[in-house]
Amino acid sequence: MTDQTGTRTTPPFTAEHEELRETVRRFVTNEIVPYVDEWEEARIFPRELFDRCGELGFLGLKYPEEYGGQGGTYLHDAVWVEELARSGASGGVAAGLNAHSSIASPPIFKFGNEWQKQRWLVPGIKGEKIGALGITEPGAGSDVASLRTTAKKIDGGYLVNGAKTFITNGVRADFLVCAVKTTEEGGHDGISFLVIDTDSPGYEVTSKLEKMGWYSSDTGEISFTDVEVPEEHLLGNENEGFQLIMANFAWERLLMAIGAVGAMDWLIERSVTYANERQAFGRNIGSFQAIRHKIAEMATTTAAARTLTYDTLRRFQAGETVIREVSMAKLMTQRALVEVADEALQIHGGYGYMREYGIERALRDARLGPIGGGTDEIMKEIIGKTFGL
Repeated sequence: MTDQTGTRTTPPFTAEHEELRETVRRFVTNEIVPYVDEWEEARIFPRELFDRCGELGFLGLKYPEEYGGQGGTYLHDAVWVEELARSGASGGVAAGLNAHSSIASPPIFKFGNEWQKQRWLVPGIKGEKIGALGITEPGAGSDVASLRTTAKKIDGGYLVNGAKTFITNGVRADFLVCAVKTTEEGGHDGISFLVIDTDSPGYEVTSKLEKMGWYSSDTGEISFTDVEVPEEHLLGNENEGFQLIMANFAWERLLMAIGAVGAMDWLIERSVTYANERQAFGRNIGSFQAIRHKIAEMATTTAAARTLTYDTLRRFQAGETVIREVSMAKLMTQRALVEVADEALQIHGGYGYMREYGIERALRDARLGPIGGGTDEIMKEIIGKTFGL
């Protein structure tokens, strides 16, 4: 397979992964792309899309067959995420689907017991239940050790009070994998995770947020007022939630890098097609040196981003510790995607703002990347610390 930069893809992907890539591409092209504008305008995509993705096996690619999954690995999940972006799914659709299958579900699989997996993971893989991850709060974003939502121990469980914000799938989730303080001090040694059913008394979605991008994903603010959570909903061990957060962040950030690479491919393809069709001064604008140079720069940036991302993915799949590399990939690819989207908009000129081309939407969607999943500043801090600074 050759990507839009002219670079041949190399391992970690095999022929099996490329077959999956073609399957995902057909699905996105036929069942998502024709409706993207409609869903963007509605500010949400249909609940049935989760069911459809569950039916096709996309929500359980890396999970064992005993739980209804496909028995694959992280590499299969990576193909799904990259091809969603590469084939033209909006950032909102990708965010909603992946917040469920690749961000909220993995902690239950990795840290949950058998009862918890049967209760939330199995129906999640089928698309019957939607999950969300609840970490960010009004007063605690990147500094997760400062979160204030409390879970006080009571007979048979916990009493939860507090609030979360910027929660993808937060409006319609059926369960929330929620970070809480289980000691008065909180901090690294006082955080736990509870899986909270969203129909619990005292659980309230206080607002659906309007955003700059990702229009078709629902992003909610949530409040907890004396929400009683059974003790069997504790995910992993009490007061060891910070380790769970860090483990989850690595995959989330790597997936953001993978998705960005796919999105850059889509932008290059659209720009090349437009440059070969658009006429100015009696010839295609692709024949102008300035346009050729822009596309050359976009392709070079994308190739560099893919090389770093694929190398990190390969090492992650092999079980290596890649905190530095994941942070580098996330840092580089998110800014690179904004840059490539901006260049694509410049090539399209005024037409870039038109709905039929999708470039304006792509730039808005891309801008969340340097903020979500850990800001650029946090990535730089992590990278610096790995050098002993």
